[in-house]
Amino acid sequence: MNFITALINGLSAGGTYAIIALGYTMVYGIAKMLNFAHGDIIMVGGYAMYLTLLAAGHPVLALIAAIVCCVVLGVLVERFAYKPLRGASPLAVLITAIGVSFLLQSVAQIAFGTSPKMLSALKINGFISVGTLKIDYSTLVTLAVTVLVMVGLTVFVKYSKTGRAMVAVSEDRDAALLMGINTNAIIAVTFAIGSALAAVACYLMLTKGSSVTATFGAMPGIKAFTAAVIGGIGSIPGAMLGGILLGVVESISLSIPALAPYTDAVEFAILIVILLVKPAGLLGKMRREKV
Repeated sequence: MNFITALINGLSAGGTYAIIALGYTMVYGIAKMLNFAHGDIIMVGGYAMYLTLLAAGHPVLALIAAIVCCVVLGVLVERFAYKPLRGASPLAVLITAIGVSFLLQSVAQIAFGTSPKMLSALKINGFISVGTLKIDYSTLVTLAVTVLVMVGLTVFVKYSKTGRAMVAVSEDRDAALLMGINTNAIIAVTFAIGSALAAVACYLMLTKGSSVTATFGAMPGIKAFTAAVIGGIGSIPGAMLGGILLGVVESISLSIPALAPYTDAVEFAILIVILLVKPAGLLGKMRREKV
């Protein structure tokens, strides 16, 4: 694998990480909590696609079903697991998020068993040749979807009424409430958007031939969270930058035989180094705690 191929594959993987990381960073930026069940919402999206393919057999219907299922689940989790803890200690919210994660994994194992579920209908085969370079169609799809998601989300946040309300809530929830913004509704919308992005990321991973298990979203979720922290948790551009950076590092590391077995260690080492130099992340801002 030459450097250009590794770079393109890294941009593709990084785009997927960035889409997942956007869910983490938006929820943290607005609700000030870490939703560690986010990776498991990806897994639920995978099983929703699996059931839809069994019933209808069409990839587009599978994607739509996954988005609907993930959005409903994300809103329900926020309503019944996190909303009652509004104002509680961060530790209580963190433990609840971990509990929701294990709950979703356990329910998935009970419902679908432990054997992997193949979704071969979603796999995109073939490649395009540019000179000696071969680029998989799945990589091109991932890159195109990533760009569309990033542009669409940026435009939504900057120019829509809901997007501006989300920014206001992220800056100061109490002041936003005094200005007439329904903060609970904005937080619910944030969870819905993040969950929809999780479904899209799930689809992109499955186009490369992955299979779904109860822990399907665990490692991508952890790496996407790492990407969000690297870029600056709470920063949308930071999540994008962190995801792309992590994906490129991962791909280049995998292309070097001596580093390939230690790829995960390299990625988390970079996280540690960046946090030592910039504790708020590359594009994050240090916030002063109100007293």
